[in-house]
Amino acid sequence: MSLLLRKISQSSLRNVKDQLFRTQSSLGVRHEGTYDTEEALPNTLEKTINQVTLLGRVGANPQKRGTEEHPVVIFSLATHINYKPNGEKGTLAQKTEWHRICVFKPGLRDTVYNYIQKGQRVHITGKLTYGELVDSQGQSRPTASVVADDVIFFRT
Repeated sequence: MSLLLRKISQSSLRNVKDQLFRTQSSLGVRHEGTYDTEEALPNTLEKTINQVTLLGRVGANPQKRGTEEHPVVIFSLATHINYKPNGEKGTLAQKTEWHRICVFKPGLRDTVYNYIQKGQRVHITGKLTYGELVDSQGQSRPTASVVADDVIFFRT
């Protein structure tokens, strides 16, 4: 086989392989192995990070929610920033953000429920999740929650 024909065959084979790979990737097929180029590396093997760190004060005593099979403890956490409104000198304003914290880990869930109190300062690490809640009128509302992996309590 001539060198030109071999190059054309390799190029055609690579194009078919790339097209097959893209089709499988769009169907959610996970690939493992080595790849010739960075471009050929599938997105499903890409490393991603979803990590949240919060330090703030508990807004209300934790509540047990969920089902017996999937229990969860939830509580609100306040964080804030201080700023000078309209560039005023000496005057500080404060903007508070409220975060919904969910604890699913069994040991951590029980400890949080039994020992965290309103006003207590806590440090949370976890991941951000999105979902929907149905309100009392039956309307669906989007929500963001932090699923806690670790909770550190500070003395009040």
